[in-house]
Amino acid sequence: MSEGRSTAIIDYGMGNLRSVLRAWEAVGARARLIRSPLEIDSADLLVFPGQGAIADAMKLLKSTGFDSAIRDWIAAGKPFFGICLGLQALFQFSEEGGGTECLGIFEGSVKKLNLPRGFKVPHMGWDNVAFRRGGREKLLDGISDDDQFYFVHSYYVETPRADIVWGTTEYGGQKFVSAVSAGGLAACQFHPEKSQSRGLRLYSNFLKSAGAECAGG
Repeated sequence: MSEGRSTAIIDYGMGNLRSVLRAWEAVGARARLIRSPLEIDSADLLVFPGQGAIADAMKLLKSTGFDSAIRDWIAAGKPFFGICLGLQALFQFSEEGGGTECLGIFEGSVKKLNLPRGFKVPHMGWDNVAFRRGGREKLLDGISDDDQFYFVHSYYVETPRADIVWGTTEYGGQKFVSAVSAGGLAACQFHPEKSQSRGLRLYSNFLKSAGAECAGG
């Protein structure tokens, strides 16, 4: 897959969608917002962005039918990129809002950051990501361990699936999963669309590879 192929960005009522749309367009994607699962079939790449409360997000996904559509898309091994809440929703359960059942694509849960005094929650601002490069070199082309990405989040993913952990970040002495990959899927806790040239490079690399270089799992 190369630039110009159809990239569908799920618009389910939450998320900074215009900035995500512009970022994918900036790297050459033929990107569009979709508001119905029926529009997915014509896409080559599916993007799941999101900000806000995961309980509200899951209600909207279920009411629109996007929950089943996302599961089917990922099960088919098609290229998928999740952003922020779009990472967290891939796991089984979130403790946010008194407890929320998520998509259950991967084993694991979403927990609130528990940090020592002096460290603010949400974790907001620029931070490093320690990426695992084995088998993912094309996705990280032009990206170094010194590059920083922009985070805005109060919750983090905890998973026993070490095989899907693609990147980790440390904040306030707490190390958390900041990116995952498996098969044609990649997802990150940070916001590439807010991460300037490094974020655009990550989108561009994924678009070119169509997820083919993500580690299988």
